Amino acid sequence: MAAPILDTTAPLGAGTGAGPGYRATLSLLATLFFMWGFITVINGTLLPHLRSVFDLNYTQTTLIESVWFIAYFIASIPSAKLIERIGYKASIVAGLVIMAFGAVLMVPASMIPSYGVVLAALFIIAAGITLLQVAANPYVAVIGSPETSSSRLNLVQAFNSMGTTFAPLFGGYLILGRSTSGTAAAGAVLTPAERLADAQSVQLPYLIVAAVLVVLAVAIARFRLPDMNASTRGVARERLHPWWHIWRHPLWGHRNLVLGVPAIFIYLIAEIGVGNLFINFVSTPEIGNLTHEQASHYLFLLWGGMMVGRFLGSYLMQRIPAETVLAAFSVGALVVMLIATFTTGPVAMWALISVGLFHSIMFPTIFTLGIRGLGPLTEEGSGLLIMAIAGGALVIVQGWLADAYGLQLSFLLTAACELYVLFYALWGAKPVAVAAD
Repeated sequence: MAAPILDTTAPLGAGTGAGPGYRATLSLLATLFFMWGFITVINGTLLPHLRSVFDLNYTQTTLIESVWFIAYFIASIPSAKLIERIGYKASIVAGLVIMAFGAVLMVPASMIPSYGVVLAALFIIAAGITLLQVAANPYVAVIGSPETSSSRLNLVQAFNSMGTTFAPLFGGYLILGRSTSGTAAAGAVLTPAERLADAQSVQLPYLIVAAVLVVLAVAIARFRLPDMNASTRGVARERLHPWWHIWRHPLWGHRNLVLGVPAIFIYLIAEIGVGNLFINFVSTPEIGNLTHEQASHYLFLLWGGMMVGRFLGSYLMQRIPAETVLAAFSVGALVVMLIATFTTGPVAMWALISVGLFHSIMFPTIFTLGIRGLGPLTEEGSGLLIMAIAGGALVIVQGWLADAYGLQLSFLLTAACELYVLFYALWGAKPVAVAAD
């Protein structure tokens, strides 16, 4: 499909935000957000599937997701350096190609089958997503008015949530619905032959994903994205302190960034813990007594609530300060997590489903509040915030808590995470310094 040709020599920065070129760019970026959300949440159906295939406990199961988020920690700073070297467009294309390679690697991983090769494939996919995150989030934040950056990022993140909404249906049908473990009652024991057949059920969905990623990479390679304004690009090397003086770096003067990094880190523990233990939680007899395939349909509602919440948040933040909206949503998340922890049956299940609505705005809002006022330090600050997504790796702590104290009580960790987000919204997000252009 033909796309408008944009002038790549014109600087793009604050104040840009009108015209067909702007809308076409934002639409294309929204497609990226959709795809990485879709691929990330396939893990929600993949984890209970792999738990049955490899006969894993909760700690071993959540280790799979930990490896995924360790990739964010390892790849985020190199991603920021790569963007400085080759630019945003080439970095986005590279990220899509890396993701496609990791998706194809799931085919031999399922044929062996090998737990280790699965971990390697997921790590590669996550590294590609990290590169996209470091490039696309700050890009969206600065292509329009600074006053509406939170609203704009929540809007494109809503398309990310659209991807997360459809992923459980895709994974539920093509992975869980086509496997013995996905359609059997909770606690069923599989034969070796059934485990091998189940392992190979991931081949078709990941080949489909790889093909879509390659098509998207070609489309973006042919699209002429405008460059960012020099005021939002990385500071020249000679203006930075050497690495042994990192404690003197000007970023540390920005409280909203310094406290925003742990806010992203802690929030991801909450989001990933809920998303990846949801199917196991609602499948238990005392909660929903469902098969894994049936439970994946309710996971669709969890992520659907996140999509609705982001569209709603984008609207609200055009009228209400982002910090205020973030505080209100964090209180709501805390309340429903306590209900999910201390009740049973449909009440607990629907409470856990509803947390998706309250989690919806947290990542994009914390991100935009974290880079507010950074000016030429925006790329480096963005790299630190994306690196903090590695907090999702600590979902293994919730897996350990579930093994030691029970799956339901492990959600007290999620409730504690909501408290820090509330603290950040009320105090930590207030900037105390503004970087000069």
